[in-house]
Amino acid sequence: MKDWNELRLVLAVYRAGGLAAASEALAIDHSTAFRRLKALEAQLGVRLFERLPGGVYQATEAGARIAAGAERMEDEFLALGRDVVGGDHRLSGRLRVTSSETLAYSRLTTHLAAFRRAHPGIVVELSIDNRVLNLSRREADIALRPVRPKEGDLWGRKLAGVAWGLYAAPSYLAEHGGVRGGKLDGHALIGWDEAASGIGAAEWLARSVQSSSVVYRSNSLVNQLIAARAGIGIALLPCYLGDGDRDVTRVGSKPVAELEGELWIVTHADLRKTARVRAFFDLVGEALAKERELFEGKRRAS
Repeated sequence: MKDWNELRLVLAVYRAGGLAAASEALAIDHSTAFRRLKALEAQLGVRLFERLPGGVYQATEAGARIAAGAERMEDEFLALGRDVVGGDHRLSGRLRVTSSETLAYSRLTTHLAAFRRAHPGIVVELSIDNRVLNLSRREADIALRPVRPKEGDLWGRKLAGVAWGLYAAPSYLAEHGGVRGGKLDGHALIGWDEAASGIGAAEWLARSVQSSSVVYRSNSLVNQLIAARAGIGIALLPCYLGDGDRDVTRVGSKPVAELEGELWIVTHADLRKTARVRAFFDLVGEALAKERELFEGKRRAS
């Protein structure tokens, strides 16, 4: 095996469990990936993957060994890249940031504009993604996460707690009345897709109301906010999103106690001294930290 791209293909298929997702990850045609994999198996004289129904590719022993070796090579390559970038003292170049949709929509972009004015040589690439991207693999340089990082090779800090509350349009409350005694009975609710899992707020709502009370569903919190604005019903939203919008009002004075979360800014430890990473932490991180009371549901946005 003389070509690193052969190893990348095996590793991509191993990770994705299929050829279609692997070819998409590598930005190559499905037919090209199929031909390259077949040619590699013919060259080595072994089958690397068993083709199962539904397009599933299951690694053989040989395929798993090659994927493991490719992953070790990838780790070394990425570590070398982080080492080089970690010593970059220029306030210029590309900076890849990942954030949730709600944070980008409501608070982050204003601070990115200030960052751009302060550091015009840095090009920010913002990835709106609710998944936890892998910073070790350089899927992003900086992540703004709603959970405490668990990976030991990351470095960062907590910016604020994140409170959640119930919100509705004033027109809806005028027609249907408020929530009495914390009971949502008789109200129309805005919620997530029924298939939503692993989302604390969605699980709380599923426990707290009957499914028949949810009259509108969306996998986007921003869209849930827009639906609440339109008077469709009551939405459960992060307080920084709901309190930051003048077209909805919080139902009840206190946030939902069971749903307190966190906001973290993190990077890989190898990149913590990179000039553009430090600049982002100092300007955008500090600006978000100063809005702690908004994130924690203690005030409306000014």
